[in-house]
Amino acid sequence: MAEMKLWGGRFAGGPSEVFERFSGSLHFDAKLLDADCRGSQAFARALQRVDILTPEECTQLVEAFEQIRAEAQQPGYFEDATDEDVHTLVIRKLKERVGALADKIHTGRSRNEQVSLDTRLWLRDEIDILQERLAGVMGALVAMARKYPHTVVSGYTHLRRAQAVLWTHYLLAYFEMFARDHERLGQARARTNVMPLGSGALAGSGFPLDREAIARDLGFAAITRNSMDVSADRDFALDFLYAASVTMLHLSRLAEDWILYSSDEFGWLELGDDVTSGSSLMPQKKNPDSLELIRGKSGRVFGDFTSLFVTMKGLPMTYNRDMQEDKEPLFDAAAQLGGALEMMRVVIESTRLHPEKPAQAADVGWVVATDLAEALARAGTPFHRAHQLVGKLVLESIRQGKQPLDWTAAELAAFAPEFTADMARLLHPSEGMKTREVPGGTGPAAVAKALDEAEARLARRKQ
Repeated sequence: MAEMKLWGGRFAGGPSEVFERFSGSLHFDAKLLDADCRGSQAFARALQRVDILTPEECTQLVEAFEQIRAEAQQPGYFEDATDEDVHTLVIRKLKERVGALADKIHTGRSRNEQVSLDTRLWLRDEIDILQERLAGVMGALVAMARKYPHTVVSGYTHLRRAQAVLWTHYLLAYFEMFARDHERLGQARARTNVMPLGSGALAGSGFPLDREAIARDLGFAAITRNSMDVSADRDFALDFLYAASVTMLHLSRLAEDWILYSSDEFGWLELGDDVTSGSSLMPQKKNPDSLELIRGKSGRVFGDFTSLFVTMKGLPMTYNRDMQEDKEPLFDAAAQLGGALEMMRVVIESTRLHPEKPAQAADVGWVVATDLAEALARAGTPFHRAHQLVGKLVLESIRQGKQPLDWTAAELAAFAPEFTADMARLLHPSEGMKTREVPGGTGPAAVAKALDEAEARLARRKQ
């Protein structure tokens, strides 16, 4: 196999074997081959427009790149390759097909801008896939919410029972988190979707390329504005890695919740057999491995973001070889996020809620305390006094071993005259929720409307 370099002439000798092994990137940037070929096809058409290539030469190059794209889909395509990187491999394959004509494709083009283009093309496609998978998770949450519209659960602060909410309201909280994640990914895509060709190594191309035409050819929304910035820029990759990290953070929090809620101590959820595993020693175990892996992989994606963030922090203008280290964290984060989203959708779809368990827990945890205090305030008792009265009621209940539903209207009135007979109904968690019909609240009507709106928003995202 003939050795191929995109640089030379200046050097009397070649690189050492150690340097080549240390600096080579084909083992990970091979992922960019399809994007590299698509970008080169567009660049060939651009070179024809400025008369560097004849129409026949352009056609020959475009067809050759298409053949390389097709062949690269075959198993083992990269097995024996020893090229420095994917760009060198593509040129070598091109030269095998078109001979000396291959040398023209780099006219007025630097590998710096080529790498930026390839990465943007690849990442743009990946974000589209990830947004689709994220929408799948959001759809699974909506479907589960439809299945259990009236279930009452305890909402927690400090992992202590706080106030009663509808299970649907809880699920929609995660829907909102993922909706923001979907938006963040879209924003990262918008900053990725800017065409860098024509920037050269850092000073701009020396040929009058129609950059707008190249952008249209490749489906970019705009062209980059500064050639030095293009050579130095990995902000778009950091934007994606940040968006991926926050999405993984939300997936991790949902995983943590459901690990707890499916435990014997809670018993709210039953995870499907298809997303759990057993123990090699303890026959009774049903372990939430899928959720634990999602939780664990979040740290890996956070590390990907930190890796590139730290790599970029001290680099002088413009391109530095350090920036080669953007690929592996970028590729890894996309792969881990994609897998986690797919896994979470399957977990949600296969999980069953036991409505009676959280409802029973809400009945015995004094999650109605705030409802009682607010009822007193609505009846004219200053809220600070109302807060103290209900706090004393809870303390007395603990002393007597009584739960909220153990109190009668008469006993409440005897405890404090501010309690009226109609307030006894608020000892039922489902009654207090009816006072919380503000937009965004857990009132049944507010939640039903929010669920309809969530479903409509999701449908619009999929269009």
